[in-house]
Amino acid sequence: MRAAVLHETGQDKLEVLDDVEAVGFGPGRVRIRVRATGLCHSDLSAMSGVLPQPVPFVPGHEGAGEIVEVGEGVSHLKPGDRVLVCWLPPCGACPACRRGQTQLCLAGFMNAGTPNFKRPGGDVFGFAGTGTFAEEVVVDAGCAVPMPEDVPFDIAALIGCGVTTGLGAAINTAEVEAGSSVAVIGCGGVGISAIQGARLQGAAEIVAVDPVESRREAALRFGATKAVSPEELPGAKQDITAGEGFDYVFEVVGKSATARTAYDNTRRGGTLVIVGAGAMDDFFQLNMFELFFDEKRILPSLYGGGDVLRAYERTIALWRAGRVDLAGLITHRVPLAEINEALDQMRTGSALRTCIEL
Repeated sequence: MRAAVLHETGQDKLEVLDDVEAVGFGPGRVRIRVRATGLCHSDLSAMSGVLPQPVPFVPGHEGAGEIVEVGEGVSHLKPGDRVLVCWLPPCGACPACRRGQTQLCLAGFMNAGTPNFKRPGGDVFGFAGTGTFAEEVVVDAGCAVPMPEDVPFDIAALIGCGVTTGLGAAINTAEVEAGSSVAVIGCGGVGISAIQGARLQGAAEIVAVDPVESRREAALRFGATKAVSPEELPGAKQDITAGEGFDYVFEVVGKSATARTAYDNTRRGGTLVIVGAGAMDDFFQLNMFELFFDEKRILPSLYGGGDVLRAYERTIALWRAGRVDLAGLITHRVPLAEINEALDQMRTGSALRTCIEL
């Protein structure tokens, strides 16, 4: 089958090959024919080495498709079922799951170090234990979440990570209060979803912060009340909060510099939400006095900070009701062969999300 492969960390181009085979099928596993997958900035971070990932590997973790084959012991799925790929499935039995923090379940990482694919030249890994930039993928049955017939594959793929992460950061992690002021730093697909989540929660002011003009313009269409460049953020802080700072600030970039900016623009007693996935050697520094004296809450948000399966259902319900715009997040639809052009577009910030059709 065809798949896009990164051979070495740091390469900026993927090679689309037709000699890749999905492996690992057996009891408790399913084979999925991938129909659509989203291109997420986390894929770029894995390619560059910001996020740890063995090589060679097939990127992609936002996917949706159809079940081709089910292994022994899998009773809730059958061939032909439409599913979205959950890259961090809850096991339901570990301490985190029993506490209701299923987004912290580590069971899904048990297979992250096991190759998902092979080629004549050797093993190939799948990003985050999945690897959806391929025509087929074999995953644990828990990674395949059934989806309703009325949800298109491209919409389902986005729900599998970016939308769930952004909406959940505002709804679950921050619990944004009605009438509050919000700033979102980084307005790609996840940041736009955080903006939509803040709007759903009733925020009065939502400031989108991004250096790319096209993303700022998009943010206004999705619910931001003001969109500014990073250089214009101090002025927006002064105009909207009289210099006090925002009630909630979301950092959706994954860098210590923007996290520091987010902290500085959060009011005393306000909430800073860290959504961006950053590098292990990039340290966010605070002095002990400001940490104590400002009493700002710092809340990391992994995968939306809540039950991801329930979050999928909630997002679908909101999408059906017209409360969230998911189709508008997809600015490009390309075949797998054009994946490198899509990567270049994301690096320059010109696309919110690219849907790769397989």
